[in-house]
Amino acid sequence: MPYIAPEVIEQARQIDLLTYLQACEPDELVRISPNNFCTRTHDSLKISNGKWMWWSHRIGGYNALDYLVKVKGISFVEAVETLMGRAAIMPSVVCAAPKKEQPKVLLLPERSPSTDKVTEYLFGRGIDYGIIEYCISQGLVYESLPYHNAVFVGYDHERKPRYAAFRATNSTRIMGDCSGSDKHYSFRIADSTSDELHLFECAIDLLSFATLELMEGRDWREKNLVSLSGVYLSKKRPEESKTPMALSQFLDDNPHIRKVTLHFDNDAAGRSASMALKAKLGDQYEITDCPPQYGKDYNDFLCRRLGISREKHSERREER
Repeated sequence: MPYIAPEVIEQARQIDLLTYLQACEPDELVRISPNNFCTRTHDSLKISNGKWMWWSHRIGGYNALDYLVKVKGISFVEAVETLMGRAAIMPSVVCAAPKKEQPKVLLLPERSPSTDKVTEYLFGRGIDYGIIEYCISQGLVYESLPYHNAVFVGYDHERKPRYAAFRATNSTRIMGDCSGSDKHYSFRIADSTSDELHLFECAIDLLSFATLELMEGRDWREKNLVSLSGVYLSKKRPEESKTPMALSQFLDDNPHIRKVTLHFDNDAAGRSASMALKAKLGDQYEITDCPPQYGKDYNDFLCRRLGISREKHSERREER
């Protein structure tokens, strides 16, 4: 048996299998996910995070040397010569393990036993009282303590709260997402079997649209209404824009959807977002751009229809 110096063997052991295959047998390497591979000859031989495992034979290892001996069946000496003769200059590369995304824990604000403040606030914004009552009864909206904010809750398909946004019910413009919110499950009223989805920038616009539908004698419950929980920021090149998380999740969960109607704001950001989504999804869905007929957003449009100004909110509250 030829003599191989220990330091040469040690160098051969430093060459990982992924690096060897990439350099010497690239046709043998098959990528199955961003950081996981198998081989073309043995699809049960998986390579991940610097290790390999041949599951059908219950054997594995850390380097290319083990692979050449245990899988390809060549002698130890030949394996070392193969590696040191063909791959000695290759540095060992270890693929970093993909970080596991920890599930978010939603921290909901304490619930107030009263809903007076949130009801007055939404009614003052023009939202129909019956729609407000429905949202409260379904746990979609509640009043928080100690600040009496309006809280808009989004649920997953198991009716588990996964998202919540808060908004001050007084004159201050305090708003934001609650800690641990997952925007895949933003505020929505979407239990309809309709093949059409209506998309909004925020919960208030969604509820305003529902009120407008009711005013026109149409059943708002027969529509799928989803909020993006914020303006959708598009890229300069529409094809590079990512589909918003809430939209992507809803479309994945509801493959029967064929039409998407966009109800974004009448401003530069809203118009840009509409153009980007039409370019992004236009070949898969029937996309309709339907901004408010006048005003900045759908709540502005609703308030103008009702003759409500910000100064007249108190009058609106007293009507209830």
